[in-house]
Amino acid sequence: MARTSGPETRDKLIRAAEQVFAAQGVDGAQLRDVVALAGQSNPSAVQYHFGSRTGLLDAVMAGRQGRTERVLAPLLAAAPDDTHALVTALVTAEASELGDDRGRRCLRISAQLSHESGVRTRTPHPTLAGTAYWRLIERLEDCLAAAGLPEPLRLERLDLALTVVGAALADRARQYLDGAAPPLTAEPLFLADLAGTTTALLRAAQPRSV
Repeated sequence: MARTSGPETRDKLIRAAEQVFAAQGVDGAQLRDVVALAGQSNPSAVQYHFGSRTGLLDAVMAGRQGRTERVLAPLLAAAPDDTHALVTALVTAEASELGDDRGRRCLRISAQLSHESGVRTRTPHPTLAGTAYWRLIERLEDCLAAAGLPEPLRLERLDLALTVVGAALADRARQYLDGAAPPLTAEPLFLADLAGTTTALLRAAQPRSV
């Protein structure tokens, strides 16, 4: 009988969830498929290890966040308080997940969850609290505040910018995973352009009052 306890089983469930959530979508994924792919005979294995579907998803995202944090932290420490420099650090760290299939799947998953970051309410999702990622968001907002952008627009633009970066990287990940056709641009150009266009979005002139 397959084990349903211990760190090995937990890791198997997380890796299976990455595959199933990426292929079926966060909302459409079936937990029974996760359990089967992980080689578990106990249909309650997810509940046993993670408490719920949400707990499993949080574990997947915590692992993904931990990997990008290791890349982002030194980049953030070295970055000046400049919008483009901070966005470039963000894109570089997030793009580190493009290097293998596991990271690519996680990019596809996290893009579906960008609206749950908590940027608009300044209440970080539990997996983001106290992270370099959240400190980067706060520093970006400071840059926008210094440029005179009012608070509602700052928060909306930050949320949109994170969504754009997540969606672009998720689509690049999909192209790598599918392997059907080569991307239009080489990866260094793609990432530089993503950082530049996201910076332009954040720095856009404030609209006239309507």
